[in-house]
Amino acid sequence: MSISIRKLFAECRVHGNGDAQVMLTNLDIKILLHILCRDLEIQTPVDLCAPDLDYYKIPMEVYESRDCCLSDAELMHAFQYVMSLNDDYPIYMKNLCALHRRRIKYSRILSTQMKADFEQISPRSLLEYGLAPSKLLCNWMLWRKWIYDIDNRSAQEAGYLFEPIVAGCMGGAPVGAKCSPVKRVDKDGNQTKDGRQIDCYIPVEEKAYELKLRVTIAASGQGRWGEELSFPFECKVAGITPYLLVLDPTPSHRLTDLIKAYEDAGGFYYLGEDAWAKMESEAGQIMGKFVEKYIRPPLQDMSSIESDTLDPISMTWNPETIEITSSGEVYSIKRKPQ
Repeated sequence: MSISIRKLFAECRVHGNGDAQVMLTNLDIKILLHILCRDLEIQTPVDLCAPDLDYYKIPMEVYESRDCCLSDAELMHAFQYVMSLNDDYPIYMKNLCALHRRRIKYSRILSTQMKADFEQISPRSLLEYGLAPSKLLCNWMLWRKWIYDIDNRSAQEAGYLFEPIVAGCMGGAPVGAKCSPVKRVDKDGNQTKDGRQIDCYIPVEEKAYELKLRVTIAASGQGRWGEELSFPFECKVAGITPYLLVLDPTPSHRLTDLIKAYEDAGGFYYLGEDAWAKMESEAGQIMGKFVEKYIRPPLQDMSSIESDTLDPISMTWNPETIEITSSGEVYSIKRKPQ
């Protein structure tokens, strides 16, 4: 087994450190390898005996059975064989494993995020006391605190997942501010030492992509919005061509202003279907398929749901589950003892 294959296997398998570490099992790797082979129509050297379902339809309980049906040697042989067939297959596998690890980690968060002690939030009751029965107000405050904490973790984990996967598909990588070739400029248009974070940087082509789900009137605070508008000019000063990809093309005056900023800096913009097409074009045939199968469908499905009016939901906190019910459908979250 080559060093590069062993390193790739480790990268696919492990994420994080300490209590936050997520390590995929042999069963996880086997199922994901089977999915890759099915997606890309590859004949594997061994029977992976995995469920023949789309990734998002496989219940998490399947991965918990721990029954791999392959020895370590058989799994590694199949992994090495498939990864050696095409230079893009390892990227596909790493992205699929990254998606799965983040979903496992967030499942852990849902199962372990603690309910706040009322003492932590009791001063907030002064704002609403007397407007509702005390017991109702107490339950409302505890529920919204738990939901707030979960939503913060969700936003954090989704950010860590989305940009690196999309950037990897396009042949680039996210770049933090400290290492960024794009620097902030002063009032005279001169570069400073402070870098700008880049969603997807492709150094060979000197391209910097800004990825956005949507640009709305309330997209950012006024200060942050100024930075959004300055980014394309800062790219131009650095000799890098800026690209704006907005997946939801819903019009807004801020989107119009942002497009103009990119045009003025000699950059380009792609909205809606054009943005998806640009991503898939940059990704190429194999990684374009990953975008089409694992990124685009969930985002389009969720954005197509009418959200102007909200359906009523009920939430029930049980010792072993939290159940969210709406229109006769139930989302059950398994809980671990605190």
